[in-house]
Amino acid sequence: MTDGPATAPPGGGGRRWRVPMVARDAGEPHRTATPLELLFDLTFVVAVAAAAAQLAHAIVEGHTAQGLVGYLMVFFAIWWAWMNFTWFASAYDPDDAPYRLVTLLQMGGVLVLAAGVPAALNEQDWTAVTIGYVIMRVAMLVQWMRAGHDDPGRAVTSRRYEVGIALVQAAWIARLALPETAGFVGYFVLVAAELALPVWAERHASITWHPHHIAERHGLFTLIVLGESVLATSRALAPAVRAGVNLDTVLVGIGGLVLLFGCWWLYFLAPAGYGLVHHRERSYWWSYTHYGIFAGLAALGAALEVVAETLTHHIASPIGLVGFVVATPVCVFLLLEWALHAPLEIGPSPRLGYVLVACVVLLGVAAATMAGLMLPWAVVAMSVPVCGVVATRVVADHRKAQRRT
Repeated sequence: MTDGPATAPPGGGGRRWRVPMVARDAGEPHRTATPLELLFDLTFVVAVAAAAAQLAHAIVEGHTAQGLVGYLMVFFAIWWAWMNFTWFASAYDPDDAPYRLVTLLQMGGVLVLAAGVPAALNEQDWTAVTIGYVIMRVAMLVQWMRAGHDDPGRAVTSRRYEVGIALVQAAWIARLALPETAGFVGYFVLVAAELALPVWAERHASITWHPHHIAERHGLFTLIVLGESVLATSRALAPAVRAGVNLDTVLVGIGGLVLLFGCWWLYFLAPAGYGLVHHRERSYWWSYTHYGIFAGLAALGAALEVVAETLTHHIASPIGLVGFVVATPVCVFLLLEWALHAPLEIGPSPRLGYVLVACVVLLGVAAATMAGLMLPWAVVAMSVPVCGVVATRVVADHRKAQRRT
């Protein structure tokens, strides 16, 4: 790296307001998330919370299918904007004044998007969500323009990103003028264009992203989503606690916490950074899979919030449906977590059979709620197969360590 970040040296000596945005070393030692990246992530808490809250509201009101579709559409905007910033920052992060100010613009876009989530999911008014998303993506366009100027070796890559981002964002704005059906179809066309853009842009030269930094950044966002789920469940349980703690309240609290803790344990059991070092060619699969990981964990938080609400008042959705609403995101997480780490060949070798058995049990418990199993007991029962998968992975990890010694 010819010119590092604009941070002042340990002994003082000032700070340049602007430095060249050159590619950082992909093997840079001790590369970790910066305070700016952590602050950037915190703004996404608002957007994730807004999307999950609206999903929970839709389930309570009996509009589960409509709410789920809207939730997944909004979550793509949240995830894709975050991911593009994360990968860019892993390759180019001078941490100077212009970089920070453009990041501030992106953070403003996150808040605009979050403010528009209720209108998008309840009224099909995607104006604010689209504007917020485009603000974030145009900010990335500015960053790529600067990278193209300062890093001639990857100018072609930067120019492709610039052209692609500009064209797709213009199309997102134009989509707002389409009729509802055409706009719905157009959404998926533009999602495909967004997903294809990095593959096309980096065919000439890939950016120098840092494997351990990327793994840490995805792990931090996983923690944010898990934390939001814990908060949502706790907030929903508050009315039941005020009415008087009983067995159902305790079961939902314990079962929900164990489910989320089990998901955390599985995700962080294997060091993904080491796998990405040896399998950089699988980075697209690894990163794109995180859409389902993040969306599934946030949906699990929304589902647990709905379960907590059933303790104090009647909801429009059938109880049996709520059981599947809890089980499904857990199954999605378990399957994607396996698909996430297995190709990187890291940690204990996960066996798909154990994961599939756990999913069958989860869906069986959900089916039992349709036959009369109470939701609080169902949540506790669903935590058992998740704990079983954790146990099998821990045992496999222990045996692998013993073989090494």
